[in-house]
Amino acid sequence: MTAEAAVASTSASPTVRQVWTRARGVLLAVLILLIGAVVIAVIRSGDRHGRLDPRSADPSGSHAVARLLADRGVSTRVVTSLAEARDAVGTDTTLLVAAPEQLTHRQQSLLHQATQNSGGRTILVAPETSTGTLAPGVSADPAVSLESALAPVCELPEARRAGTADTGGIRYRASDARADWCYPSEGLPTLVRIPAASGAGDTVVLGAPDILYNNRIGEQGNASLALQLLGSRSHLVWYLPSLSDTSATDSGGQSFLDLLPSGWLWGTLQLFIAAALAALWRARRFGPLVPEKLPVAIRASETVEGRARLYRKTDARDRAAAALRSTTRTRLAPLVGIPLAQAHTPEALLPALSAHLHGDGQSLHSLLFGPPPGDDAALIALADQLDALEREVRRP
Repeated sequence: MTAEAAVASTSASPTVRQVWTRARGVLLAVLILLIGAVVIAVIRSGDRHGRLDPRSADPSGSHAVARLLADRGVSTRVVTSLAEARDAVGTDTTLLVAAPEQLTHRQQSLLHQATQNSGGRTILVAPETSTGTLAPGVSADPAVSLESALAPVCELPEARRAGTADTGGIRYRASDARADWCYPSEGLPTLVRIPAASGAGDTVVLGAPDILYNNRIGEQGNASLALQLLGSRSHLVWYLPSLSDTSATDSGGQSFLDLLPSGWLWGTLQLFIAAALAALWRARRFGPLVPEKLPVAIRASETVEGRARLYRKTDARDRAAAALRSTTRTRLAPLVGIPLAQAHTPEALLPALSAHLHGDGQSLHSLLFGPPPGDDAALIALADQLDALEREVRRP
């Protein structure tokens, strides 16, 4: 077998089979994630349809509440835009915001401006970060309630009449001393009522939407609490924020990051962390070098010849001469009693060589430490002279 054939048969380039073996684990994991995402989306698609929509009879819809309110003479109107919600507020109106977290910061500010002095009631369903704008002085606690059914434990008439209800969800903190704290879980309320600064209006922060669901309204005191909270005025405006609302795309001077929901920002951060961990997992390990068997055994003479050809191709006569002189000095130093650490120091090596050969130190300096040769012939002559010098020193 020739050298070319040996190199070809032991190529270091990965084959298709090797690439597939290395990548199949990652591809399988990605495939499993995609299948899982599709299955979860399909399973939850039916449950999320019409969620908190008073027109929906699905388990998570709120048609039952709307029917009960209609029997009591309370009209329910569904709106999907901020403009409609702002125009509808008034002293005889209850505004229910079904998904306050879907509103942009600008939408939240405009809605709060319209409701704070309207004299009506505003009900926020399970707000988190939006409480700072829609209900100033109220903040969501990071730890949610572990219980669903809670007792009122407050003086709010609606809560006392309703009794135990499924309000367990997000817990809140309120700095307003006039606020009513109801349905506490481990010391923090899951329902907070904040009276308006002026007028008869108020804002109710509800920690969970369960009392509004069709499949939960018949449990505990859910129906009583829902009817009292939503039926305190003759008109109920049910605000279901829509992504098609033009006010959501009007940034109002906000940056692109301000328009992104907080969940997307946290998700992006988690992706960066996962990518960094994957890079550390797949990165080259630091530590001592591990010997590896070469695919082809190459003779030392071929290596020397290949390096010489590289020098010749780039006209690197200076590097070639420096390599020859350095190697010669390294071999001569022990022969004349000079430590290897001083082999490349003219002040130490040349006197010892002159004493050993009884020769001229100037010629030795030019030979061992002189300038690089000017052409190939001078380089060959230098190599011959260095070889002759080494033989003379070794001569007994």
